[in-house]
Amino acid sequence: MTLPAAVLSQLETQTIELPSWAFGNSGTRFKVFATPGTPRTPEEKIADAATVNEFTALAPTVALHIPWDTVDDYAALGRFAQDLGVGLGTINSNTFQDNDYKFGSLTHTDAGIRRKAIDHHLACIDIMDQTGSRDLKIWLADGTNYPGQGDIRGRQDRLADSLQQIYARLGDDQRLVLEYKFFEPAFYHTDVPDWGTSYAQVAALGDKAMVCLDTGHHAPGTNIEFIVAQLLRLGKLGSFDFNSRFYADDDLIVGAADPFQLFRILYEVIRGGGYGPDSPVAFMLDQCHNVEDKIPGQIRSVLNVQEMTARALLVDAVALKAAQDAGDVLGANGILMDAFYTDVRPGLAEWRESRGLPADPMAAYAASGHLQRIAAERVGGTQAGWGA
Repeated sequence: MTLPAAVLSQLETQTIELPSWAFGNSGTRFKVFATPGTPRTPEEKIADAATVNEFTALAPTVALHIPWDTVDDYAALGRFAQDLGVGLGTINSNTFQDNDYKFGSLTHTDAGIRRKAIDHHLACIDIMDQTGSRDLKIWLADGTNYPGQGDIRGRQDRLADSLQQIYARLGDDQRLVLEYKFFEPAFYHTDVPDWGTSYAQVAALGDKAMVCLDTGHHAPGTNIEFIVAQLLRLGKLGSFDFNSRFYADDDLIVGAADPFQLFRILYEVIRGGGYGPDSPVAFMLDQCHNVEDKIPGQIRSVLNVQEMTARALLVDAVALKAAQDAGDVLGANGILMDAFYTDVRPGLAEWRESRGLPADPMAAYAASGHLQRIAAERVGGTQAGWGA
């Protein structure tokens, strides 16, 4: 089907930020798998992200992770990205790979270790000043493994104090987005385990603090679209980390486990005013590609988000409200299902071609020889990733 012009005009503005770390080596909890052509430097990660954007026109910015993407000159890195047609986006902090943080970072009982973690975030904001990034994204591994190991309330108090010091350093146009995850690596309790805890912390900080919703960071059966609706209603949904999960982790391609869930989430985003160039909600991926090739994995991911966005935009909102108001249970459900079951792929392919893009970006990339070329060129050095 040819997609309606109103839908295409809204898709025209869609952007999905790519994570630099998605292009590095990753794997299971037991093994990290190296692959030919894996980037060795932040520049090569950005080049791979630019390739995804070249084939899809969906990914104009790249998120950095510090210290994984540390360079001497961030302004130069920004110019490098710009020359490839992309920009530098969210800056992600890292307080989960240092021995000092074994028992916590921003929540630690030791004031010196908390100071170290706070200073790391202040250094990330310094980088934001150089890159022009809007968002500082914080995900904490802080928590405990055993009852009685730590003072749960005291840890929340220390977290609030630490976040306040970080928040005070933000510029007028910068934001803090606080991610949550219900477990892992802490198994008894996690200091920011759910959207309510994240909301409580950022609401106390001020207007420049928001919640980051990672679609893989929920217990099985959680109604994520309800959380989306609630956070949009409260004006505190700052960003998405799109990915997918089957059981306990979130490293799968978005939409892989439950495409209908992705559709429902995006419908609530659109219905709640969280989609479009004037929305404060940032779309980002947070994925690692364990067994699949990285660049095609990212292409597939952004296409999945685009496809489900197109389906969500097809929902007849007027008819749906009428059915809901009339108490027409099955009629209302049917309106949603009609949109979900619409095959928008031919229409999207037609639209891409009209914009000078490949109708099938996955096939076009596979035929380009790019993967074979970078595998031949990127020989020697240390590949980016978690290490084998």
